[in-house]
Amino acid sequence: MTSHRTSLSALLAFAFAFALALALAGCSHAATEPADTATDALYFVHDVIGDGVFSAGIEGPAVGPDGALYAVSFGRDGTIGRVTFDAQGNGKAALFVTLPEGSTGNGIRFDVDGTMYIADYSGHHILRIPHGTQRVEVHASMPQANQPNDIAISPDGTLYASDPQWADNTGQLWRIDRSGTPHLLESGMGTTNGVEVSPDGKRLYVNESVQRNVWVYDIRADGSVGNKRLLIAFDDHGMDGMRTDIKGNLYIARYGAGVVAVISPDGRLLREVKLKGQKPTNVAFGGQDGRTVFVTLQDRGAIEAFRTEHPGREAGL
Repeated sequence: MTSHRTSLSALLAFAFAFALALALAGCSHAATEPADTATDALYFVHDVIGDGVFSAGIEGPAVGPDGALYAVSFGRDGTIGRVTFDAQGNGKAALFVTLPEGSTGNGIRFDVDGTMYIADYSGHHILRIPHGTQRVEVHASMPQANQPNDIAISPDGTLYASDPQWADNTGQLWRIDRSGTPHLLESGMGTTNGVEVSPDGKRLYVNESVQRNVWVYDIRADGSVGNKRLLIAFDDHGMDGMRTDIKGNLYIARYGAGVVAVISPDGRLLREVKLKGQKPTNVAFGGQDGRTVFVTLQDRGAIEAFRTEHPGREAGL
């Protein structure tokens, strides 16, 4: 009997020690796991750049091959700011370049070679800055344009530009060849603003801010467009810039509504991401995995960001 009780006690002691070891191992494992911080949560909006760093003309934005975020109107119109990030994802903005006299930047895009393209609405140009330089050049001269507003770049390097006339709420749509030659695709539209290309390069999306319509076209082999049809229309508030993710979902800045609307390729409203500011002007994808959405806010002169499921279509550029 004494021998049996001793064995049982030893067994119980071993079981307790084993359970304690497992518990401690679990605690140790939990302590070394990456924290699920709020900024990693999907659709949680946080500030990247705070109020007033950019002027009310803040637009762009676009992530360059260096991983930095670029946006126009750093401190004042006629400039481009560059935002870099620390290990925690906090942003710091600095002046990248001052545009030539008479030029005011709006939409920004990068091509596969890292060349930056800027819609210059006051100078009636599409400007470019070759990769690795701060040299501002004229890519396309567009004297017939109202005010080039936003631009999109297709996989083959063709640019598309929206061209609103805010005085009478009309607009135009342009194609700019890689050579810099502009072609008027359509006139007599509403106030054309956001413009984007589908991930496969086969569709062009254009929205009209005042009329609250989003149109989709088929892109032909020569870069021209056809088969225009309505993708979605909204009952209130305006629209500004937009981007697609790799699944073809559109992320649309809803100016005045204070949200980014996510629209499926077949025109369904998937969600609305509530922002801190009320007047988002544009969006861009970035971050190490391309799944961070940066949003420029006119009413704040700030940049907000949130995480989403899918990377942007340009994340690999």
